[in-house]
Amino acid sequence: MTRIAVVGGHGKVARHLHPLLVEAGLQPVALVRREEYRDELEAQGAEVRLLDIEQDDAAAFAWAFDGCSAVVFAAGGGADGNVERKKTVDLGGSLKSIEGAQEAGIRRFVQVSAISVDDPLPEDTAEVWRAYVEAKRDADAALRDSGLDWTILRPGRLTDDPATGRVTLAPDAAPGDVTRADVAQVIATVLATDLGVGAQWNLVEGETPVAEAVEAAAR
Repeated sequence: MTRIAVVGGHGKVARHLHPLLVEAGLQPVALVRREEYRDELEAQGAEVRLLDIEQDDAAAFAWAFDGCSAVVFAAGGGADGNVERKKTVDLGGSLKSIEGAQEAGIRRFVQVSAISVDDPLPEDTAEVWRAYVEAKRDADAALRDSGLDWTILRPGRLTDDPATGRVTLAPDAAPGDVTRADVAQVIATVLATDLGVGAQWNLVEGETPVAEAVEAAAR
């Protein structure tokens, strides 16, 4: 079975993603730093492997990706007010994931970023938000330059509302909200169809069913 490595495998998006990958006939491999997550994630159909995004090096990432055909980077430092974690998780974790994929011979890479991170920031932007935006921006730039078969998804403001199954997906879609469940559905669809290689899309709520939105955006 095709294995999909999910970095940030216990994150909110990832926990929506695992069952969707199973449903699509793919095997999620949840990469997490705590053994205590194993039972919960295995119940979702995921294979669990231990990986510390901040402490492990790129070689450890490559080892964790062994046997996988694609990598999803869905990790984030969270809203903890810690500037340094934006650098070590949102940027550093992505860079090590890219290098690990290259070392493991994996070409397909899907990255969850954030909307509008290429836009200039006002001078009075809060330090933590600036660090987050710059980390996502630089991670995306590194992935675009990696030579991998990448797709970058840039969701708007994430919510925990139930999935709608309908989104707006386009390079220039205006900022808006989107459910984490719908983000997961787009990731699963991109991987199951292998559409969107070389595409960077904004992702917000909309009226188009996910499968149709992905197909139209990939044309």
